[in-house]
Amino acid sequence: MFFETTDGTRLAYEDYGQGKPIVFVASVMLSADMWEYQIPYFVERGHRCVALDRRAHGRSDRPSTGYDLDTGADDLAELIELLDLRDITLVGHSMGGAEVARYLARHGDERVARVAFVSAMLPFLLQTDDNPEGVPGAMLEASMAALDADRPKWLAQRAQAFFATHLGNEISPAQVEFTLRQCLEVSPWAIRQYQRAAMTFDHRASLAEIAVPALVVHGAADASVPVAVTGRRTAQLVPGATYLEYPTGGHGLFVTHRDRFNDDLHTFIKST
Repeated sequence: MFFETTDGTRLAYEDYGQGKPIVFVASVMLSADMWEYQIPYFVERGHRCVALDRRAHGRSDRPSTGYDLDTGADDLAELIELLDLRDITLVGHSMGGAEVARYLARHGDERVARVAFVSAMLPFLLQTDDNPEGVPGAMLEASMAALDADRPKWLAQRAQAFFATHLGNEISPAQVEFTLRQCLEVSPWAIRQYQRAAMTFDHRASLAEIAVPALVVHGAADASVPVAVTGRRTAQLVPGATYLEYPTGGHGLFVTHRDRFNDDLHTFIKST
């Protein structure tokens, strides 16, 4: 299914099941397809599951502009309002978590019952004088330069670390290839803009104002957004957040740890 945003961009989304809605917001470079192990689980348990292909991802349009967190949050808001979703559980992975945080900051929580930040690029990745825990700017720029120089190589070199296979997480070569293919199908221009936006955005003040129940899930072996910089700090900033850390979880824990993650998310939804 598709809808058109106020600036004329045509975005794809999927909508399955009935019941209280869960809106899944994917990672940068991944589409709604990344949730294939979550959507059936929750539909079978009486939920309506909605998943969006953000700009330049999946089947959505590739406009020249709009590759920033505020536009992503606004696109999400337009879909939620179009479908008139209420009592929502918002689930965001990686940069999708950052977009969920921006949605709450820009549009409030009137329609939202609870949020889940999964391996999220929060609260503030860039090291500054008042954010000494962040990643040095030179390291972030070096990573971006490598991405610009050879995007397929950059992705392939990180594929095994994404799933933390060195810790014994079993994943098929076909699953790794499927994930890489999703990433390579995204507009290179969009990836560059999104990555820089997510790496330099400071969410600390807005996270402290979240008033709905929040779940923070992160892998201790996350090589993409290290837990000490992100998940643990996010849990400290969000009032009353429930924090779950998976000892062998990488960035792709929604695949490698899907049974535990699905059960943990379901428990959180039922308890709040």
